[in-house]
Amino acid sequence: MKIQDLLKTAEHRPWKMPTENWKFYQEWNNAIFLHWEVELEELKKLVPKELEIDLFEGKPWVSVVAFTMEKIRPKYLPSFSPISDFDEINIRTYVKSGHKTGVYFLSIEGGKRLSCKIAKGISELPYRYSKIKRTANQYQSYNAAFNDKLDIAFSIREAVETKSELDHWLTERYALFQDTKQAINAFEIHHLEWPIHNIDITKLDFNYPRFKNLLKNDPNKIQYSNGVNVIAWGKTKKDKTSYNRG
Repeated sequence: MKIQDLLKTAEHRPWKMPTENWKFYQEWNNAIFLHWEVELEELKKLVPKELEIDLFEGKPWVSVVAFTMEKIRPKYLPSFSPISDFDEINIRTYVKSGHKTGVYFLSIEGGKRLSCKIAKGISELPYRYSKIKRTANQYQSYNAAFNDKLDIAFSIREAVETKSELDHWLTERYALFQDTKQAINAFEIHHLEWPIHNIDITKLDFNYPRFKNLLKNDPNKIQYSNGVNVIAWGKTKKDKTSYNRG
């Protein structure tokens, strides 16, 4: 899809797109979603108090998303595959800031050192390098510094024709919020609705020691998507001192 057509397709969005010029294009392809319903008190320990944890039917969720980032580039420059294309794993939860709902990253890993360094420098998102290997039906990663390990074997099934309310709640997010020492950064994004497939997980070895009290047992929901083309705007910063902490 051409970018002009992507920008014209906005009826599915919960709020209007920004009027400013977009800054980055990227593709999030071949995504595996593992979703957990989690305990609110445990999640509160990991989310800055300036952000409100979003709930679905009274419960918070955390998702592990393993995918391949491709063709990421600034608006007026071409992509350069040695940097623009890399495998990524993010662990995210769902938050609110003002009238907007979005995601907050508990962890982001990339499979190329230089890509992680550049992405972290530009976005201030908490990218770190992990060894990642993927094939058509397996996704593996390991991070020695954190002792994090992910090993998924899977087979893709039929497309989901009618999404549930929970499907939409987990996937259709058009903002992300991330904290630094002094501020909360916000990013607006745009893409078409995620096309969702059912998926069979034939092996799942998930061991992230930092989240052992949060992500317990098997995921409550699993999904697969061929991916989406994404437009992103530049970050906006809001000083933490300006939030109402009452």
